[in-house]
Amino acid sequence: MDEFLTIAQAARLIAARTISPLELTQHCLARIRRLDPVLHSFITVTEERALSDARAAQARQMAGSLRGPLDGIPIAHKDIYCTAGIPTTAHSQHLRGYVPTRDAAVVRKLAQAGCVLMGKLATHEFAFGGPAFDLPWPPARNPWNPEHFTGGSSSGTGAAVAAGLILGGTGSDTGGSIRSPAALCGITGIKPTYGLCSRAGVLPLAFSMDHAGPLAWTAEDCAMLLFAMAGPDEADPASAGRAAPDYLTALNDGIAGMRIGVVRHFHETDHPASAATQQGIAQAIEVFHALGARIAEVRLAPLQDYSDCGWLILLAEAFAVHEHWMQSGFEKYCAMLRDRVALGALLSAADYQQLMRRRRQLSLATAAAMKEVDLVLTACQPAEAPRIDAVPKWGILDKPSFTVPFNVTGQPAISICSGFGGGGLPVAIQLAGKPFEEATLLRAAHAFEKATQWRSRRPALAEAGLALSTGAKGEGVR
Repeated sequence: MDEFLTIAQAARLIAARTISPLELTQHCLARIRRLDPVLHSFITVTEERALSDARAAQARQMAGSLRGPLDGIPIAHKDIYCTAGIPTTAHSQHLRGYVPTRDAAVVRKLAQAGCVLMGKLATHEFAFGGPAFDLPWPPARNPWNPEHFTGGSSSGTGAAVAAGLILGGTGSDTGGSIRSPAALCGITGIKPTYGLCSRAGVLPLAFSMDHAGPLAWTAEDCAMLLFAMAGPDEADPASAGRAAPDYLTALNDGIAGMRIGVVRHFHETDHPASAATQQGIAQAIEVFHALGARIAEVRLAPLQDYSDCGWLILLAEAFAVHEHWMQSGFEKYCAMLRDRVALGALLSAADYQQLMRRRRQLSLATAAAMKEVDLVLTACQPAEAPRIDAVPKWGILDKPSFTVPFNVTGQPAISICSGFGGGGLPVAIQLAGKPFEEATLLRAAHAFEKATQWRSRRPALAEAGLALSTGAKGEGVR
């Protein structure tokens, strides 16, 4: 059987000894060697570590002592996640040569689950400055068309998952940095509730808006990764202190009776989305209705209100993080990052306090508007991926963001592929749920993916890569 494997599929094959973790890892390494010179999704490939991890997982496989469904699964981390003994660069000249001595909490958890570490993935500089061409490493490219943008800032994760170089990976989301690359690269990415996943050991951008979360090909795969990643951590002051439920338990329970509110004014009037994006939303509504969901219309505050509040908070907090280097090593940043972050110096303490008050108002109003629904639905990105050389520096201020509202409120949100538009580039819908209701969010996303054909379509670039031979051809584990 020659195919791309999801995490769930690979886990079943590993459990059945149809393929080995080593075989799967070698397959992914071969794809990286073949495709990443075009995609630039990796900053560091940890081949020796990957093979060592895979051999250890294979030994557990043969001994009948697999640690769980993630044992032997090849993943990689966004290069703002600290990794002991492995460079962590944040895609920045400032951290070139930096090698942490400790793993980030999430890195440690996924290693304990048996994941195979393939390396560190490209990002926008410090998760904010990109795509940039004035850094030591080039920006990641979109596998659907390498001349186009991946979305950011978890750009390498989006590209590597879409191209089948890894089966899943980590991202961070401060204003949409998990959901944007998921949308533009045609994969699935979930921003959990603020504080659900520890950010200890993850380089910060804006402390009150940073979220850690997974990206993968499907909602089921994201559920598996999130279960391993989530949970309390005293090392993260913002940790919610909550243990994660098993998100797979009710994943196939269907969505009959689920109440989904469509925030039409976001994508129809506040920031009109492209025709393909609008079509994807309309068809998604039909799919959810056919699956038994109850569809209503929900009105929230204007999209611009959330966007202005969120971006200004981000700029103020990002400047606080980078103030020292902005003063002492301004020239080492890429132009996009230093120009953006410098705006934060213009915000006063009074401005920041007013932003906190406005954030609280928006969060309370959003919760009130969602009392009668389980989820809300809107666009994730305004259109298909633009050309990578046509991404404006000030795009964050030009039009309101569809993703920032749920960083402002801290509630969970997921991006799901909902079709394809111009040039065969993906479009997506965004679902947002109530705080700590990730299980509901994942169940709805999974139901949608199972009812549509979008998960069966892969980028042409990825299709041209190397195929994995499994036990169906007599090459599995003996």
